[in-house]
Amino acid sequence: MHFQFENSVDVKEKIEKSKIAILPIGAVEAHGGHLPLGTDNILAERLAEKLAERVNGLVLPTLPYGQVWSLRNFPGSINISNHSLINFIVDIGESLYKQGFKTFAMVNGHLGNATAMKEAARELFETCPEMKVLYLFYPGMNKAAAEVRETKSSHGTYFHACEIETSYMLYLAPEHVNMDRAITDIPEIPMSADVTPTPWEEFTSTAVLGDAKLATEEKGKYIIDIALDNMVKLITN
Repeated sequence: MHFQFENSVDVKEKIEKSKIAILPIGAVEAHGGHLPLGTDNILAERLAEKLAERVNGLVLPTLPYGQVWSLRNFPGSINISNHSLINFIVDIGESLYKQGFKTFAMVNGHLGNATAMKEAARELFETCPEMKVLYLFYPGMNKAAAEVRETKSSHGTYFHACEIETSYMLYLAPEHVNMDRAITDIPEIPMSADVTPTPWEEFTSTAVLGDAKLATEEKGKYIIDIALDNMVKLITN
């Protein structure tokens, strides 16, 4: 169920029946020529909808801007600070708590949001002690991705507009993918990028970190289904 399409007369009863709020959080940033700027928003939304069906949750309107410092200089990228993102999430969480929600699950579509989401969850741990707060970013995907990927990952943590993320889009939102423009770009990411701020234009001109041409719907479904199962377990256990 989409929270924003409910009305104030009926929503109280629906909150009582569900008590689970699901917030998709994404970003607006470069994803090469084959994926849209709002890829992370689209993925978070589609995954949140699937999750809501499984746990009887209410899907909140998407928070569409994220911390994209690394890609902020690429055409189309819109960056907000961690500070802004933390405050926004905390305000939303505290409102949900007052409305009677017992679980607040953030479904993240953009790795760069992870620090802010964790810090926001810590604040909510103090101010909303009876509400379970989860920050979810494709749990269990690393093992699943390793089982289906055909090329070595450019980085131990990053995946972007590559074989994996493009596969997610082919499964969840194929209408937004242009595989005719998919490219292979496997940059050498320096070790220093893990220990000091490093704008991505220092090692890529495309914002693609891998071989997007190898993406398939089947790979995306395999990984997403595992991540979704793990999300359900984390919410319901």
